Amino acid sequence: MSQCKVISVCNQKGGVGKTTTTINLGAGLTRMDKKVLLIDADAQASMTVALGYKNPDELPVSLANIMQDVMDDNEILPDTALLHHKEGFDLLPSNIDLSGIEIRIVNVMRRESVLKSYVDMQRPNYDYILIDCAPSLGMLTVNALTAADSLIVPAQPHFLSAKGLDLLMGSVGKVKRYINPELQVDGILLTMVDRRTNLANEVIDELRSHYGSHVNVFETEIPHSIRAVESSAAGVSIFEYDKSGKVAAAYENLTKEVAELERQNRSRTSPCR
Repeated sequence: MSQCKVISVCNQKGGVGKTTTTINLGAGLTRMDKKVLLIDADAQASMTVALGYKNPDELPVSLANIMQDVMDDNEILPDTALLHHKEGFDLLPSNIDLSGIEIRIVNVMRRESVLKSYVDMQRPNYDYILIDCAPSLGMLTVNALTAADSLIVPAQPHFLSAKGLDLLMGSVGKVKRYINPELQVDGILLTMVDRRTNLANEVIDELRSHYGSHVNVFETEIPHSIRAVESSAAGVSIFEYDKSGKVAAAYENLTKEVAELERQNRSRTSPCR
């Protein structure tokens, strides 16, 4: 059986670092000699653009085509639509066509499991599959949570971001209860952290206190830095762009935490899924 771990990076709030986290965690795992596939499940195609494909709407094949093929019961070859990034991981890109899929998928049987059908096909080919979710709790995000073994929740240490976590956790609970009982929360990841402000420190303390008893909050905190934005503009991960910087060090630590979580999970359970 495949040992692949599928992680959705999810938060219905935009601008919290989902795409940056997906890219840099994927790059970090690749640096640990893991075979990694990144899936852009957002019609805005932010991850596709941030990895150097500046005109995603001109791509001949994308996730939208793959999901349509699943809905039509068409054969899909494992390499279809995949882009091979120079840092060693693969990317299933997105574009605006994905917005049409979210409309069409409503009338499909087992509509929550369309993406899962593709992901399960790819499990034997990868050690990790990371899904960058759209900033919503719509059907595409439900598909991503249904396909996943676990999720990582990036959150800024701001009051409104913290309030939105309750809504997200409620949706995750429903998916776990009704669709994907194996879904776990790997943890909440604090992003764009500036410890120089009292408000940030207060919100971080509140988050760790409120969620820490029942949800893992990663020890790693991703610092606020323009270098992360610049790396996206350059089409590479932070390890390629600024490997000696504080953001690269933080994502390296996050990668180690994620890998250790997986090691602990496998030691507690059977390797067969």
